[in-house]
Amino acid sequence: MSITAVASAFPQGFVWGVSTAAYQIEGAVDADGRGRSIWDTFSHTPGRVYNGDTGDIACDHYHRLDEDLDLVAALGAGSYRFSLAWPRIQPDGRGPANRAGLDFYRRLVDGLRARNLTATATVYHWDLPQALEDSGGWLSRETAERFGEFAAIVAEALGDGVERWITINEPWCAAWHGYGNGLHAPGQTDPGAAAAATHHLLLGHARAAAALRAASSGTVGITLNLAPVRPGSDDPADVAAAQRLDGNTNRLFLDPVFEGRYPDDMLEHYAGARPGFSVVRDGDLQAISAPLDFLGINYYSPALVVDPRNVERARSHGLVPQRAEREPATEELGVVRVAHAGSERTAMGWEIEPEALAELLCRVDRDHAIPPIYITENGAAFSDYVDPEGRVIDEERIAYLEGHLAAVARAIEAGVDVRGYFCWSLMDNFEWGRGYSRRFGLVYVDYPTGRRIPKKSYAWFRDLVAAGRSVPVA
Repeated sequence: MSITAVASAFPQGFVWGVSTAAYQIEGAVDADGRGRSIWDTFSHTPGRVYNGDTGDIACDHYHRLDEDLDLVAALGAGSYRFSLAWPRIQPDGRGPANRAGLDFYRRLVDGLRARNLTATATVYHWDLPQALEDSGGWLSRETAERFGEFAAIVAEALGDGVERWITINEPWCAAWHGYGNGLHAPGQTDPGAAAAATHHLLLGHARAAAALRAASSGTVGITLNLAPVRPGSDDPADVAAAQRLDGNTNRLFLDPVFEGRYPDDMLEHYAGARPGFSVVRDGDLQAISAPLDFLGINYYSPALVVDPRNVERARSHGLVPQRAEREPATEELGVVRVAHAGSERTAMGWEIEPEALAELLCRVDRDHAIPPIYITENGAAFSDYVDPEGRVIDEERIAYLEGHLAAVARAIEAGVDVRGYFCWSLMDNFEWGRGYSRRFGLVYVDYPTGRRIPKKSYAWFRDLVAAGRSVPVA
């Protein structure tokens, strides 16, 4: 499909952008009064991150801000999505702001304005101040209240320059990988803790959304990582397994945010887990379900699951377990993720299925009264390398993006109100527990030198945005 054909499928005014996250790119972890985050602690704990990698330097974005903003501007994109490092602004998660930290983000927002770009700011992308974790982290209701205060600080300081606010990125990952599966900071493996963290993250979202509305004219939303969940067969046990994972992955977040309740089957499943959802208080769900201006959706791959008792039978039907890492909370849920043997996958091992994104968008639109949607992350990791001519030819990524954008276009044609698409990611970066072993960027980063090399996909995305601007109004 030609670039013009892809671009013509989107309406005038559609927002094109790229995304990053603070801990993944900034580095400068000891600069200008920044405090310690749970990811500083986690990445420096032996055995937690691939190869012992840390975010200490990352892409050194803190010191190369203008260079990186120039890369965004050269794409012609309309918006840049970044996150605010809580410990850079509030080193201990409490008290007055660190002026030097706020000044960095002020320079970032002003730099975007000078380049005719809008700012899409994520208030929390997983870098909780370690001092708050030491006081209970997201298992404590106090952290939700402190997060509301943090949001008020950044709204007051940056509100005139931010067009879109995302309160929290992927609360599922923060709760279930952080407190349930142990794959992310702070590294706990307790489903009851993950359930409590789920509620306190969503309560923190509510507190932050209220603070942002009070001090900023920008629109306010939340970003959820969602995926269609399918059974590996029509066996009732596999169907029930898929229902459980759908509850944990999708409905446990969509239902409280848009319906003001937690799913009954999930409350029943975690009834014996402590503290679990016993932390919910009167009025919490009303606050969590306050109307939003938009919903951010991050999508990478669908989920295919079987009941643990059916794994061998699944193998005989060409399905193989998908992940090497243990996920204790997922195992407790009674599901095993599988993939089709020989299927096309990314370097993360995730199956590539663009049509599942259209399916997901239509499902969310059908099941809930939702505000406009932005795809706030979509992209893929592949084994990129610099060839002898100094180029990075990443045709696989271009095919991935083209296929998924076509799926978004089909959802729009079906009536889903999708307003924008942010590619993950602007540049290669610290990929959490995978360290620097996975590359998602449109821009290749040579980590020893910090050199940025735009990939072929960068030029493709730039041309797509340009073609979209030239599409005539129908």
